[in-house]
Amino acid sequence: MDNDKLTQALALIAANADWKEAFIKHILNFEKDVATPDVDVREDVSGPLIDALFDDNQIMRKQISDGTIFEFLYRSKIARDFVMSDPVVPDHAWEPQTSRLLVALAKGVKNVVVGGAYFGDQTILIAKEVAKSGGVVFAFEPNNDQRKMLVKNAKLNQLSNIVPHSEGLWDNSTTTLTLIGYDSFAYPKAVDPSHDNVFQTITIDEHLRSISVDRLDLIMLDIEGAELRALKGGLRFLNQPIGQAPNIVFEVHRHFVDWSDGLENTELIRFLTDLDYKVFAVRDFNSNFNLSGKPIEIIPASDVYLEGPDHGFNMVAVKDISIFNTTGFRICHGVSPKLLRHKDPALHHPIGGL
Repeated sequence: MDNDKLTQALALIAANADWKEAFIKHILNFEKDVATPDVDVREDVSGPLIDALFDDNQIMRKQISDGTIFEFLYRSKIARDFVMSDPVVPDHAWEPQTSRLLVALAKGVKNVVVGGAYFGDQTILIAKEVAKSGGVVFAFEPNNDQRKMLVKNAKLNQLSNIVPHSEGLWDNSTTTLTLIGYDSFAYPKAVDPSHDNVFQTITIDEHLRSISVDRLDLIMLDIEGAELRALKGGLRFLNQPIGQAPNIVFEVHRHFVDWSDGLENTELIRFLTDLDYKVFAVRDFNSNFNLSGKPIEIIPASDVYLEGPDHGFNMVAVKDISIFNTTGFRICHGVSPKLLRHKDPALHHPIGGL
């Protein structure tokens, strides 16, 4: 095969907006037609074809069903799967169940801390919800390009209640960090202040104390292995009793958390349970996937199916589990939090099927 001709063909599609839209539509149909157990068609076949139509500095614009507008750089799986959403106008940008969970937990709250706000794929939805109760979102994002997109998206959606910060959440306010890796996969590492592209740490406690905030309702963390450090930096709030302590949504990943002895026995989960939190894994697609009408499925930390290659997923920690006693939630047992189209439906699909 002449690779130059293939490159030229993809460039022709990329240069014509109508062709590009039609190509994505046909690729989505192709995915459905060739769906094969144990073959991740999106990651191995169709995704790379769509990636070839875009470049890292290309700014995309997309609207979701509630009217929220996002602009974003085509630099990650988050961007690609949002572009490839089915339906074309989805009800979320990334991770359908986590996005719905965050909005549910944001109802009526006043103060939210987000670590890893990125371009606002979930932060904007939180901010829209807390704006109804006069709430504020303190959004920490040390990636300069993504933080600029976050600010732009706040303006696009006429939100004035997002306070962006360039610091990294940590267990002290004296460490200098840099990001290792590219964009959404980058993780923080302590370095000498003379290092290039550095940023400073801040604790949740110290930041909120400095602005005289004494109540924290919700924490959301997606900071590539720094979740435990960030939570230790918010101990003043996490120590508060039921009804006052914040609810927490956070990511765990096998690259950073060793769950060989069970998820419930990891340092991160033990830290939370020792503070009287009840911790659950959130069953979700690490993608943009239509789960409209499906309940948010959660699994007790001690009952999560963890087999498979290194992977990550989101978790939720609350002190009052009565918030899950509604028709919008379902507690599951012995299944995987990783929803995957190409894996065993009994373990990796929502209860009742896709």
